[in-house]
Amino acid sequence: MKSIRDIYKIGTGPSSSHTMGPARAAVIFRGEHSEADKFQAILYGSLSKTGRGHGTDRAIREALAPVAAEVIFSEREPEDIKHPNTMDLIALRGGEELGRIRVHSIGGGDIVIEGREQEMESEEIYMENSFAEILQFCQYRYVDLVEYIEMNEGPEIWDYLMGVWRVMAASVEEGLSRTGELPGGLHIQRKAKYMHDHIVETKHPELVECQKVCSYAYAVSEQNADNGTIVTAPTCGSCGVLPAVLYYFRDKRKLSDMDIAHALGVAGLFGELAKRNASVSGAECGCQAEVGVACSMAAAAACQAFGYNIHQIEYAAEVSLEHHLGLTCDPICGLVQVPCIERNAVAAKRAMDAFNLSGLLCGSRNISFDMVVRTMYETGVSMNRAFRETSEGGLAKLYSRRAGQTLGK
Repeated sequence: MKSIRDIYKIGTGPSSSHTMGPARAAVIFRGEHSEADKFQAILYGSLSKTGRGHGTDRAIREALAPVAAEVIFSEREPEDIKHPNTMDLIALRGGEELGRIRVHSIGGGDIVIEGREQEMESEEIYMENSFAEILQFCQYRYVDLVEYIEMNEGPEIWDYLMGVWRVMAASVEEGLSRTGELPGGLHIQRKAKYMHDHIVETKHPELVECQKVCSYAYAVSEQNADNGTIVTAPTCGSCGVLPAVLYYFRDKRKLSDMDIAHALGVAGLFGELAKRNASVSGAECGCQAEVGVACSMAAAAACQAFGYNIHQIEYAAEVSLEHHLGLTCDPICGLVQVPCIERNAVAAKRAMDAFNLSGLLCGSRNISFDMVVRTMYETGVSMNRAFRETSEGGLAKLYSRRAGQTLGK
């Protein structure tokens, strides 16, 4: 399994698969064809269906600048497409083709260039590739998950994760300070600041907790929707869940930066396992692979922050993902706004519910995390493509019938 650094990428929103990945590919291609006087990018599948709303064309043009770039949203899909997020990049000079590559944006900001799969593979850090294998190793060596991570990643991983946390916390705080309308034409107003400003500490504690956690998730997700700087966890579209839970518990539990780093490390393990053994791409497996995995990561992080044991941590991660199985990805107008922002807040609260359950019920469970990851993948690839980030089904389809109307959410 790869390093947990792979799951946390610092970048700008709104989509890791539709902006970060294509921009990364464009930068690589531009460097290989510095003599080109024009580039073409042909988008297929989900990149074509929702790329306008996600800003894929903008991200590609910015990455290829100052050379002119033509971005084509293809209605035709070649029969040999291997991933729903696929694009061709073509370099031209004087109208003559200099070279081309086919790129798959596989989720979380990662890309695969056809024919270069091996050279693009990052180093395998962990020998274990399932949670069952990790559990067996930890029990055999009498170590916990934090010690296991450090044995494989080295102590420098904690400095890296503290840097990740600083960006996450900044995205919460910046989002809480901003007002106004999000870009894209849906006329969605930012809500995080309003929600946070109207917290009344004399209310019932449950309501205060809910408002705080949800306002933090909204803050990060709104930053993402507005092309702000965020951290994939595991994706841009699900980037609000984990920071919301940790930001809340940081204040409530007076967690240190190292406590947070340890929680992020444990969360990263579960995210990386899902990414390796299934997917974190909404175009491949629906939103269960994005927000579902994010919820799983957040629940595991909360358990680590409270000192729960390895079995309780797995239970929380498993429960969180299990109860997102079948969740569709149907962004309205291809924007990472509705239902995405609100969904991050709901998932943050669900992660806290799973964390609470894990302290009581982990001894009675029959389902493993590995089993749920496998189920998630099988469910995702069986899902009708209309519900996998194409904006052709679900809420997106219903809303399209009401063109010109304000959503009112």
